Amino acid sequence: MSSVLGFRDPVADAIGLLRPRTVVGPSLLAAGEWALRFDPFLHVRIGGLVRGTCWLILEGHEPVLLREGDTFMLGNPPPYVLASSPGASPRPAGPVLAGAEDGFVRIGPESGEDLYLCVGHIAFDDRNAALLTDLLPSLVIVRVGDPHGGRLAQLIDLLATEVGVAAAGGPLVQNHLAQILLVHMLRAHAGRTHRPTGWLGALNEDGVGVALRAVHADMAHSWSLKELAEISHMSRSAFAQAFKSHVGTPPLEYLIQWRMSLARDALARDTLSISQLARATGYQSESAFSTAFRRVVGSSPAQFRNQSRQPPRPAANGS
Repeated sequence: MSSVLGFRDPVADAIGLLRPRTVVGPSLLAAGEWALRFDPFLHVRIGGLVRGTCWLILEGHEPVLLREGDTFMLGNPPPYVLASSPGASPRPAGPVLAGAEDGFVRIGPESGEDLYLCVGHIAFDDRNAALLTDLLPSLVIVRVGDPHGGRLAQLIDLLATEVGVAAAGGPLVQNHLAQILLVHMLRAHAGRTHRPTGWLGALNEDGVGVALRAVHADMAHSWSLKELAEISHMSRSAFAQAFKSHVGTPPLEYLIQWRMSLARDALARDTLSISQLARATGYQSESAFSTAFRRVVGSSPAQFRNQSRQPPRPAANGS
C-alpha cells in the first residue's frame, strides 16, 4: 500500500491520516511578573523556550519550571497556566494573544524582556485524531540536556527565527518546522524508560517493532500471523501475546484497523477506485475488501465515498 498511498511506517501513516493543520505563534516576549491562563485545546500544542525561564502549571500536575532550550508538548490539554512564578495571578490568555503584532505578544517593558517563548498549535482531522491523541499524555517535557533535547532546541530556534522575519515562504517553513518538531517530540516520548502504550511505544520493542514496520511498509501484502512471528524471530503464540501486550490489540486486528483507516482516508479524498483500493490494502477481491470495510466502518465503501462527497449541511437558524 505504501507504493500507492505513499505511507512507509506507523508514524508516517499517522501523520498522513491526521492531515495536520498548524498555526505557529503568536510568540511571547515578557518581562517582570506575569501569568496567562489558557483554555482546553483539542489535539496538540508544542512550545519551547528560546530565552529565559517560565512555569507551566497544568491542571492535575505539579508546576514545572521550564528553562532555556526546554521543549514541551500538550496532548488534548486541560486548562493550564504559563507564568513567571507559580504564585502570579493569571489573566485569560485569549484577549492578550488577540493583541499580537507581527507574530509577537509583549508583556511588560520591552527593554526588560527576559523571556522568549515560541509555540505552535497543531489540529488534526477529527475522523483520525484518536490515532495519535489517544496515545499521548497531557504533558511531555524534553529537557535541553535529554538525548533528543539539543535537536529540539535547535528546531525551536529555527522556528523562532522564521517567526521573527518576514521572509518569502515563511508560513510554509513554519508549518513544516512545527510538524518536524511534532515527530521529534513523538520520538523522544517513545524512547523513554516509561514507554507509552500502543503502536508508538511498540516501535522500540525489538520483535514487535520489526513486525510493525514491515506491515506499514507493505500494507498490500497478505500478512499472516505465522509470517509476522517469523520476521519477529518469535513463536506465533509468543508474538501474538507480546504484540497485544504492547499495542493493545491482536496483530491481525491491528492490521485490519489500519487498512480501514487508510481506506477511509482514500475514499474521502476519492483518490482510488474501490478495486484499486482493495488491492492496495491486501485483499484479493473487491467483495472481500467491501465485506471487511462494512464490518469495521458500518457502511459499504461506495456508500462511504458518496457520503464524503456530500457538502456539509448548513447549520439551522436559531431564533
